[in-house]
Amino acid sequence: MGSSKKNSKIHFVCHNCGYETLRWLGRCPECGEWNTLVEEKISTVTRRVGDERKTDSRPIPLSEIEFTDEQRYLSPSNEFNRVLGGGIVPGSLLLLGGEPGIGKSTLMLQEATSLANNNVKVFYVSGEESIAQTKIRAVRLGLDSANLYILAETNIDVVLEAIESLNPNLVIVDSIQTIYNPVLQSAPGSVSQVRECALQFLSVAKNKRLPIFLIGHVTKDGFLAGPKVLEHMVDTLLFFEGDRNHFFRLIRAVKNRFGSTNEIGVFEMSDRGLVEVANPSAIFLSERHSNSPGSTVICILEGTRPILVEIQALASPTSYGLPQRTTTGVDAKRLAMLLAVLEKRVGIRVGTSDIFVNVVGGVKINETAADLGIIVALASSAKNRPIDPKTILIGEVGLGGEIRAVSKIEARLREAQKLGFSTALIPQVSLKTLSPRKDFQAIGVDSVRQALEYVLK
Repeated sequence: MGSSKKNSKIHFVCHNCGYETLRWLGRCPECGEWNTLVEEKISTVTRRVGDERKTDSRPIPLSEIEFTDEQRYLSPSNEFNRVLGGGIVPGSLLLLGGEPGIGKSTLMLQEATSLANNNVKVFYVSGEESIAQTKIRAVRLGLDSANLYILAETNIDVVLEAIESLNPNLVIVDSIQTIYNPVLQSAPGSVSQVRECALQFLSVAKNKRLPIFLIGHVTKDGFLAGPKVLEHMVDTLLFFEGDRNHFFRLIRAVKNRFGSTNEIGVFEMSDRGLVEVANPSAIFLSERHSNSPGSTVICILEGTRPILVEIQALASPTSYGLPQRTTTGVDAKRLAMLLAVLEKRVGIRVGTSDIFVNVVGGVKINETAADLGIIVALASSAKNRPIDPKTILIGEVGLGGEIRAVSKIEARLREAQKLGFSTALIPQVSLKTLSPRKDFQAIGVDSVRQALEYVLK
């Protein structure tokens, strides 16, 4: 038997992109970010001959590669399957990130139990809680399964040995920032540890055709903690969004090698854990006051799913020298542009008013199809005149005050009609491609002024 020779050295690693250097730099030359290089002490190990796994590295022509469409593991939760692109792919490495306390561990424990009860052997590695704490959480959520195995461990060597002996069908690691490799002398959660441990889990996932879920922490800026290369390693990157003060939680697929991106799953936090919401549009509009000025309904597209949400705006004369501009769920820069269009192109003065815009339900809007609904809500609040509660607004607003077309208008209108809306204000150019609808009227508008003349008449 050979022996391992250990040597340690000090170097600096960028926690944003993983760039390494032997001396400290104020700015990372790789990603250009300031103050991202952190000091780490690592050990270099002279590996014994034969330690490396021997694999067939012969290049193979694409036409000769055999392909079989493997059966995915389907979760009982349709919302979870939707985000993953139709289920869990064998051999995939998945990363779920989110704010502390948002419900990541709760969701994964629920999914683990549901899959285990469907004859899937699940191995849950808890690096943050003891076995007893995990059991307490399961009892509180009403979960139990003889096919779900729990291990409270942070040493990756022990975890990999347990995977080898247990031979599970699915592995969940909670969280990747708590797992450490004893060969490295840096602390768990450091750039080197996260990168090395994720690489080892990736190797196991690919070699054993074993799907592995990694739960990840996020920084105070909302980014995943650890090196940026972690996001590149994984096959699927999921973000758990929502406000702990709201009941709704959204899972968004930011990256997915086995399905479409930007799909979302909607869940509601209850005393029994996270419950999937099959019709989020109806939930988001359930508490809407029909005759309230500054309230409009828009339709956004999340992946392939149209979702109706309520926009609330409040314009109030300010008593301060500098008016406030506060948004929740809407990009502040986009709001500033819409306010400028409202003043310059329509003549509604809001420069001396405090402006507050809120998307009900904790949803974050990332597409421009909400522009028309936001600007009409602002005008409605400024004029103190309510909008017809059965009218939905869809369209992008340009700097000239024009209304521009948006994608998949048919799907948006179909969702609106299903929820009882009778009128839709849409871009004029989109009327040419619409099919006639019974008991539903689509009105085309060319400009913001024309839209406001209709809804505020």
